[in-house]
Amino acid sequence: MIKLRFIVSIAAVVALSVKLCFSACARAEYEVNGECCPMCAPGNHVYWDCSIDTSTTCVPCPASTYSDEPSSSSKCFSCSVCEQGKGLRVKRTCTRSADTVCEPLDGFYCIERNKESCRFTVRHSECSPGQYIIQAGTSSIDTVCADCTGDTYSDGSFSSCLPHTKCEDMGLTETNQGIYSSDTECGNPHTAVAIIALSIAVTLILSVFAVILILKKKQSQNSVCFPKNAYVCKKLVETRPVQELSLEES
Repeated sequence: MIKLRFIVSIAAVVALSVKLCFSACARAEYEVNGECCPMCAPGNHVYWDCSIDTSTTCVPCPASTYSDEPSSSSKCFSCSVCEQGKGLRVKRTCTRSADTVCEPLDGFYCIERNKESCRFTVRHSECSPGQYIIQAGTSSIDTVCADCTGDTYSDGSFSSCLPHTKCEDMGLTETNQGIYSSDTECGNPHTAVAIIALSIAVTLILSVFAVILILKKKQSQNSVCFPKNAYVCKKLVETRPVQELSLEES
């Protein structure tokens, strides 16, 4: 009994497969109520399905829509929009038979595509000071950076690291040592000596002026106690402790 059921099941599957095989529509056709209707060509959509007496009725896609393959759909697809805020611009405008093709703006590269068109972008990386650009970024790859080595430098925008300037070769004095992110700074040796000499002179003048002020202050205090003012000086000395005491108490 079990064998009979198994044989019947196999026979049913085979019969269904044969029916589907013989009733399947061609690649550019679609089935409606047992009839194989021809699909609409790219740039068109189905307006009426076919019947026994008539073929499929197709009409062109409306504005801002497209169909890029033979279709059995009654609607076309909306054209894609290349958004500048997403780093995209139009490479090829939309037509009835092809969607808009977007490409990255300058300074961006594509990270996701749909057929020919870019869907998502990322801004190119910027090399840091002390690095140089091995490979500039394109619409499909990011910028590649590398570190400067040895006695070289780059501000991050160079395509190669440059050697530091040798001040002595130009008869100049090094005023600031070069590092990986900046060049050596040079100055005129005579100018450097003049600046140092001027600094020393100004310091000496200020010191002398300070000494003169101190001496004048002491001289003005001592002038009160000249012999002709001995009485005033005595009174000043006698009252000073009292005045100082009063100030401490207050």
